[in-house]
Amino acid sequence: MTARSASSSRAGTRRPRGRAAPRSSRGDGRRSGGTANGKRRRALALLAAVALGVGGAFAVSRVDLGETVRELTLPLRHDDIIRQQAADKELDPALIAAVIYAESRFQDQTSHAGARGLMQITPETAKLIERQSGGTTFVLEDLGDPDINIAYGSFYLEYLLDKYEGNQVAALAAYNAGETRVDEWGGAEIGLDEIGFDETHGYVEEVLDKRVEYRKHYADDLGPWRSRARR
Repeated sequence: MTARSASSSRAGTRRPRGRAAPRSSRGDGRRSGGTANGKRRRALALLAAVALGVGGAFAVSRVDLGETVRELTLPLRHDDIIRQQAADKELDPALIAAVIYAESRFQDQTSHAGARGLMQITPETAKLIERQSGGTTFVLEDLGDPDINIAYGSFYLEYLLDKYEGNQVAALAAYNAGETRVDEWGGAEIGLDEIGFDETHGYVEEVLDKRVEYRKHYADDLGPWRSRARR
């Protein structure tokens, strides 16, 4: 029996033919309201679950994105070599990393002036380092090796800091423009304002700024350090 025929049968039994049985709006409303509320609760629960899932995925994606952006804007490679050289030469590993960043962005390359590798060591500087360090087996191709390049660059940085009495501005300026220029500008007494080349001035500022960033973002990777610089 269909719902229509069942309704007609009840109408014929309880009321005169031709009059429809009145609906109990109160009872029907309670049933429809309960159904609507149930659907609403299920919909809200589903939305909450979706929001939690999206929120979690968004949080993870933000972490991944942050690491990717940092890797592009502030790269770090060979941190084990940097830590070793910093410890051996009592240098700040963040300073070594910042010099590598300014020189090569951690990419092995050769400049138009012939400087090689991560720390952009020129053949003349490499020969000076070999003599001062007591080396006898160096060949130019060795500068393409990250171990040797960072070791030579760190040795030269240590030498310059010693020469200029711990003055990082003077040491970095000499790393970029040469010792002769820095000696002309005032040697161990110079500050940023005494640097005679705009390019060298910008280089020193960049290294000092990046040193702070490397110390902030890669403290665990680079490890502890002892300051030996005067300024």
